[in-house]
Amino acid sequence: MGGGGLTAWVTSVIESLGELGVGLLVALENLIPPIPSEIVLSLAGYLASEGRVNFALVLFAATAGSVIGALALYWLGYALGEDRLRRWLDKIPLVDADDLNTADRWFEKHEKAAVLFGRCAPVVRSLVSIPAGANKMHLGMFTLFTAIGSGVWNTIFIGGGYLLGSQYQDLEKYAHYFDYVIWALIIFMVGSWVIKKIRKRRRAAARQSDRASVDN
Repeated sequence: MGGGGLTAWVTSVIESLGELGVGLLVALENLIPPIPSEIVLSLAGYLASEGRVNFALVLFAATAGSVIGALALYWLGYALGEDRLRRWLDKIPLVDADDLNTADRWFEKHEKAAVLFGRCAPVVRSLVSIPAGANKMHLGMFTLFTAIGSGVWNTIFIGGGYLLGSQYQDLEKYAHYFDYVIWALIIFMVGSWVIKKIRKRRRAAARQSDRASVDN
């Protein structure tokens, strides 16, 4: 098995700690985005196909690690609270207070689906836990849907690595398509926000101009 850098480090952790190492790496992946779960999971699947770790235990450990990492972010959001989180986010240049309120209402209405499907999407899979905590989503419900969504994601990549064997790295090529979709959505959202801001400012400027004309 070739590879170096991050892949070599992940391999050494799994070979040293076994299934527990997989769980720890996946938990860290929730908190430290540069550790991509696609590499950890597909590599774990490959090692399972070689008999160096147990497939069922790896899947269990990965899902448990996902839940633990998600719970850490859930409690962060819970501790921050909805109002404080909104104030912090409202200071970010590309975040609008109206958009935050809209997103908050959407999350309250679709929180189960947001957590379930969010766990299967790169980037979102970690961040979705924070608003869940801030909105004080029922802990048992959050844990259940996080486990289900994470289990699906983990099964896809661990199973794929197991079936592909030494060609497990091919999974990373397909995983990038998930990233492209997410980034396309982010670009679309940012673009929509910019357009909305420009229109809002133009309307405000037009109203001020009209009032100035009336006063004169």
